[in-house]
Amino acid sequence: MNKITKPLFSVITVVKNDKSGITKTIKSILNQSYKNFEYLVIDGASKDGTLSILSKYKNKIDHIVSKPDKGIYFAMNRGIKIAKGEIIVFVNSGDLFTKNALKIINNIFNKNKNLDFVFGTVKRHYSKATILKYGFNKERLKYNFDFATAHSTGFFLKKKIFLKYGMFNTKYNCSADYDLYYRLILKKKIIGDYSKKDQLIGIVASGGFSSKFNFFEHIVEETKIRLNNNQNFIFVIIIFLNAMIKGILKKIIK
Repeated sequence: MNKITKPLFSVITVVKNDKSGITKTIKSILNQSYKNFEYLVIDGASKDGTLSILSKYKNKIDHIVSKPDKGIYFAMNRGIKIAKGEIIVFVNSGDLFTKNALKIINNIFNKNKNLDFVFGTVKRHYSKATILKYGFNKERLKYNFDFATAHSTGFFLKKKIFLKYGMFNTKYNCSADYDLYYRLILKKKIIGDYSKKDQLIGIVASGGFSSKFNFFEHIVEETKIRLNNNQNFIFVIIIFLNAMIKGILKKIIK
């Protein structure tokens, strides 16, 4: 890639032992119609051939870091620290950007210079269905575990917000992104917007990082996040029980 002294976007891919998914991710980033961005790949010391693939693109990727880490959120924070762009987004291994993803998001930021973040519409593949995720709803973030945002692939946040309010909390195993949304959107009340439903910016593969944890593990960790962010204890327990009942009913119906 042509080196840009001060890129607008920093696109970061976190990968570890995913030689089957990393190539399509890289190609989707390098194929962007909007070019004012840097591309960083943070590898967790892969041993499956991922590094050989990365070496093929070393002249097109701005930064490749391969070191052991303490988990995906540790690696994501490592990328944030290195990033030079004004706006940061993660497209982790196996996920894709559409060709005009950065162009769409750039237009939204340009229309409102006060924006801190933008959620882009993404298509998420599950084992039995494909769901379109778009927009964000503060009430869902506050009252539901199924916070209907796009995905980290669709979350564009200005780096100054990370620097001001903190990065991903690495004490969480599977829901540090939820904690980030909660802290920034509900508590710090940062300003955001989202792309239109038909402005697809990304495709999220099935079987990603979050699928390594079961429903119960997600609910328990998100309950801890609510309590650690000082949400009312009784209120949190009611939400927890409601989520558990819904989860059990889904399994029974299946």
